Amino acid sequence: MKNSRAIIGMLISAIVLIGFNACKKETLLTSGGTLRFSTDTLSFDTVFTEYASFTMELKIYNPQSQKISLSNVRLEKGTQSYFSLNVDGQSGNSISQIEVAANDSFYVFATVKIDPTNDNNPFIIEDRLIATLNGNEFSIPVYAYGQNAHYLRDSVISQDMTWVNDRPYVILHSAAVDVGKTLTIQPGCRIYMHQDSRLYVLGRLLAQGTKQDSIIFQGNRLDRGYFGYQGYPGEWGGIYFDSSSTGNVLDWVVLRNCGNNAGGGLPFAIEVFGKQGSPTQLTLQHTLVENSIGYGLISFSGNITAQNSLFHTCGAQALALLQGGNYRFDNCDFIIYGTNKVSHINQPTVAVLNYFDITQTTRLVGDLTAQFNNCVIDGSLENELFCNRSDAAGYQVSFNHCLIKSKDPVPNYVTLAQCRINENPLYKDISKWDFRPKEGSPLIDNGTTIPSITNDLDDKVWGLPMGIGCYKY
Repeated sequence: MKNSRAIIGMLISAIVLIGFNACKKETLLTSGGTLRFSTDTLSFDTVFTEYASFTMELKIYNPQSQKISLSNVRLEKGTQSYFSLNVDGQSGNSISQIEVAANDSFYVFATVKIDPTNDNNPFIIEDRLIATLNGNEFSIPVYAYGQNAHYLRDSVISQDMTWVNDRPYVILHSAAVDVGKTLTIQPGCRIYMHQDSRLYVLGRLLAQGTKQDSIIFQGNRLDRGYFGYQGYPGEWGGIYFDSSSTGNVLDWVVLRNCGNNAGGGLPFAIEVFGKQGSPTQLTLQHTLVENSIGYGLISFSGNITAQNSLFHTCGAQALALLQGGNYRFDNCDFIIYGTNKVSHINQPTVAVLNYFDITQTTRLVGDLTAQFNNCVIDGSLENELFCNRSDAAGYQVSFNHCLIKSKDPVPNYVTLAQCRINENPLYKDISKWDFRPKEGSPLIDNGTTIPSITNDLDDKVWGLPMGIGCYKY
C-alpha cells in the first residue's frame, strides 16, 4: 500500500511539473544578440531589362536559445530600390515585427525587376538587405547584373535582316524567318530564348561566327543560382528548318541546354524537314549542340552537310535521319553518356532509317543516301548505331574510317570501310564533356584525307594524316 501511494505521489508531481513547463513562456531576448544569413552576398546573374522579374531566396537564422523579435527586415534604398521583399507572406521593401523562435530561422524572398535603359553594356544594380535586432543592424549586399537587349515577341522577320553584335537578342514566344527572306547573324551575337520559344526558319539563316566570336543560342534564364549554377536541358525549344528553307549555314555556332517541345511535336535542338530532290538545306561547320532534352539533330527527308561538329548529351538520338534524305558528315562526333538530367537507357546515339513510322501500321518512306567520314558514334550503351531500311525505298549508307560502338553486327547492307568497332576512344574527360582524344587514342591520325576540311573544332589546322572526330587532339 505504501509503495502504491509513493508511485501515485510521483505521478502527481510529474504531471504538475509537466504542466508548469507547458505553461512556462519562452523568454524574449530584449538586448544584444546576433543574426546569421545563409549567404554573405545575394547575387543575381544577368537579368534582361524589359523582360521579367527574378526571385532568389535566403534564410535568416536566430542562433540564440531565446526567442527574438526583429524590428524590421528592409532594403536600404527603400522605395527607390529595384528589389522587393517577401517575408512570411508580407511583401514590400520593409517588413516589421518578425518573431523568430529560439534556434530557428525564416525565409526571405528577394525579387528584382530592372527597368529598361538605353545603355548597351551590362550594368550593376546594388542595394543592401538589412535586418534590425534590438537596435543592431545586420546586413548583406544585394547585386543584380542587368543588360538591355533586342526583344522579339511572336515575331515574323518579313524582310532581309542582320542581327548586329551590339546587344543580346531575346526571343519570347518564338520568332520566324519568312519564306524568301534571309536572317544574317553577325559573329559574337548572343541569342537568348524563352522556354516556350523556337526559331522557325522558312526562309534562310546565315549564322557565321568565328572561334573567338562564336554565335551562341541558349535559354534566357541567366540567374544561374535558380538552377543551382548548372545548365538544364530543355530551357528552350530549338531551331526548325522547313522544307521551303534552303542554303542555311551554321558555322561556329553553339546551341546549349535546348530540346523541349515548345510549339508541340518532337523535342529537338535542330530539326530539318525536307523533301526529296531538295538542294542543300543546311550546312553545319564547327557547330556544337549539347545538353538537349530531346534530339540533337533530327531530319525528315532533309539534305544536310556537316563538318567538324559535335552533338552530345541528348535525351533522344544525337542524330536521327528518318524518312530518307541526302546527307554527308565529315569529322563529326555523336556522343551520349547519360547524366542526372539526361537519360540514356535504350535509345542509341545515332539512327539512320529510310522510313518513319507514323503509326504501327502506317509508314512514310524515302530514298536515303548518307555518307559518314571520320566520324565518332559512341556512348554508354552496348549498341550506339541503329541502321534499318524499308525495301520500299533506296538505302545507301556508308561509314568510312569511323569509330563506332556496336556490340551487334552492323547490317550487311551498310558499307563499312576501315572502321574501328568497339575501340575505346580514350577521351580526356567524359565527366567534363571534354571529348578531345588523349595520348594513345585510336582517334589520332587514323582518319582519311578530306581536302575540304582545314581546321578542327578547336580551330587547329588538321594537317596530314587527319584524325577521327571533330578534334585533332
